[in-house]
Amino acid sequence: MTYVKSHSHLVVSFSLLLLLTTPLPSFAGAPTDQIKGTVDKAIVLLKESRSNPAIKLDDRRNQLKQILFNRFDFSEMAKRALGAHWRRRTAEEQQEFVGLFTDLLERQYAGIIESYSDEKIVYTSERTDGTFAEVNSKVFTAKGQEYSINYKAQLVGHDWKVYDVIAEDISMVNNFRSQFSRVISNSSYEELLRRLKEKQANVISVRN
Repeated sequence: MTYVKSHSHLVVSFSLLLLLTTPLPSFAGAPTDQIKGTVDKAIVLLKESRSNPAIKLDDRRNQLKQILFNRFDFSEMAKRALGAHWRRRTAEEQQEFVGLFTDLLERQYAGIIESYSDEKIVYTSERTDGTFAEVNSKVFTAKGQEYSINYKAQLVGHDWKVYDVIAEDISMVNNFRSQFSRVISNSSYEELLRRLKEKQANVISVRN
């Protein structure tokens, strides 16, 4: 799929890395605490599955997907990624796009799971503005590399739901929006759906 560029893969990679790293003593607030809780669950899952060969890869990925879904607002992310084109779609079309977009992220996450190698993370700051928050962090790799990863979240009930990830100043939502908009402008919305469905079908055929 030509519109899935290296930058989007980089952002998705970093966003998963944030969830799969070992937390260091760091800043803590309500949004940060909730994200840390998700981190802890992901770490436990990965360590248990690696120490227990009986846990199948698909089972592990399904469990990780559920952990991510409890913290990420994929519907809001899909809406923001489609931008102005979202309002032009019917409710049924919006629902279909959310499903395809969520599947796109899920597939990219799944391919990165196996690369976890005990990276470290420190939460550096947190800023809230009413029902919106941004959690800032830095990730340190075993090779001494350092990356900044920031989460934008919105309060939904009592939960802070992530709707964007900014890795090294690259917004995942903005990056997808520019790519999706380019496909729609150069061709059509139907072409964007066709590409998403084609990619999805290819993955399913490989699994089978």
